[in-house]
Amino acid sequence: MNIILKPVITEKMTNIKDKYNRYAFIVDRKADKIQIKKAVEEFYDVEVEWVNTLIQRGKDASRYTKTGLIKGKKSSFKKAIVQLKGEHQIDFFSNI
Repeated sequence: MNIILKPVITEKMTNIKDKYNRYAFIVDRKADKIQIKKAVEEFYDVEVEWVNTLIQRGKDASRYTKTGLIKGKKSSFKKAIVQLKGEHQIDFFSNI
């Protein structure tokens, strides 16, 4: 099971990373906090202090096309916010 799907790289999360040393990831819906902690520690070789999780509800979406208004819904997902211990850091752009 692939627990970590992708990191959340936004302007808001970059500010939180710089200020509090916290990182956000989109994770599998079935993963619990212990599995997420182990996956982050193994994949990024850091020590995790704690993990908070939340399920982001899917938002309503609509768009205008030639045939008229199309309404739909974006899918919901689970997000994990990870606090690292001490001076540990994750560099997402080192492999580019």
